[in-house]
Amino acid sequence: MTEPLTTPIAPAPTTSADAERSELHAHRGLLHDVWVIARRGLLHMRRQPEQLSDATIQPIMFVVMFAYVFGGAIAIPGSDSESPQAYREFLMGGIMAQTLVFTAFGVALSIVNDRHNQAIDRFRSLPIAKGALLGGHAVANIIKALLPIAIMSITGYLIGWRIRGTAVDTLSAYALMVAFAFAMIWIGVLLGSLASTPEGVNGIAFAVLFPLTFVASTFVPLSSMPQPLRTFASWTPITTLSDALRDLFGNPNTPIQPGDPWSIAHPIAYTWIWIIAIVAICAPVAVRTYRRALED
Repeated sequence: MTEPLTTPIAPAPTTSADAERSELHAHRGLLHDVWVIARRGLLHMRRQPEQLSDATIQPIMFVVMFAYVFGGAIAIPGSDSESPQAYREFLMGGIMAQTLVFTAFGVALSIVNDRHNQAIDRFRSLPIAKGALLGGHAVANIIKALLPIAIMSITGYLIGWRIRGTAVDTLSAYALMVAFAFAMIWIGVLLGSLASTPEGVNGIAFAVLFPLTFVASTFVPLSSMPQPLRTFASWTPITTLSDALRDLFGNPNTPIQPGDPWSIAHPIAYTWIWIIAIVAICAPVAVRTYRRALED
């Protein structure tokens, strides 16, 4: 009996259009997974409002406390007026800088909590795009960083702070804040990958980040500090971010004196250099540390 002849059917050749559709599908899959993780983080913030205390209650508390408790005791050298109003406008740049530094604290806590309750292990068991976990944390915390910026702007306006710069300068100030928050996210990822418990994150944050925000021109002019502290504070990005925001918003700031370091004379450029350096150095190190922490 003669067997029927069968002709094997060759697979359809892959065209460039098919390759483009496959690449687009993978791209959309990554964006979708990133947004799923980010949306989860935002929902957690809404359901657990105590997580937003550093982004809501704390900025308001610092603005009101320093504006009304210390406003009449601290004079701003070189300002047109040494009244509490001058200090309140000086204060806002520092409060905004301090709050943006604490962005790293929130990112680290969210990563450590996900590692601690094994949420990351559950996500890794799903068909999730590579890099979606870190991307989701980054997006969620960038959105979270916009909240204190808005709250501080409104609170500052209520206590008498005014934006006196041009529209371009104002947009540049808010863009600088968002970029700095993005850079601090990578420090938070690194901190969250190194610490094993939320208590460890709290200890490191309050032992390192919190003091650094005070050894700067956040609340007082550098001229009021002893020389060793003044030298150190002159080169920290927290000082230059505070000064850059004051300059861009047109608020009172300590006048530049002959002999001041380059960082004080060019706070905007110096802050952008720090932002680029933090992202370029900390981002790859944080990603490797994060992957190593998941493998342990």
